[in-house]
Amino acid sequence: MKVILQETMEGVGHLGDLLDVKDGYARNFLLPRKKAVLADSRSIKAFEHIKRVAGERAKKEKLEIETHAKSISAVSITVQAQVGKDDKMFGSVTTKDIGERLAEQGFTVDRRKIQLDHPIKELGTFTVPIKLPRDVTATVVIHVVKKQEAEAAPAEA
Repeated sequence: MKVILQETMEGVGHLGDLLDVKDGYARNFLLPRKKAVLADSRSIKAFEHIKRVAGERAKKEKLEIETHAKSISAVSITVQAQVGKDDKMFGSVTTKDIGERLAEQGFTVDRRKIQLDHPIKELGTFTVPIKLPRDVTATVVIHVVKKQEAEAAPAEA
């Protein structure tokens, strides 16, 4: 009996595969559990149409994500950090800090998607990749600079 799989099954096939299986397997397992549909001309045409529409939607979605990635990549973030003797930083710049700075600029990014191997603990310029859906990656430039003292020490009279 010819069937079209509705989901990927280990050892049987992938979603959308047209298989020739034993009649009992199809009647007693695949069809009642809605894991497959009978492969007649009508169901084959319907499935091909659904697959084509899903493919077009996926292309459109990937294009939107790529444009979003380009706009994120155009952003550069400046983080001011307190430094001590010999320009040694107190604390570090983490994914949480980067996520907050991106949110300030209007980009909501899950901080778990920011691919920072280890927290930034020194001054300088760093590029950090951000993983987006559909295997799209954006890179953000982060400038870690010395925090300038906003208040000058008051002069005692």
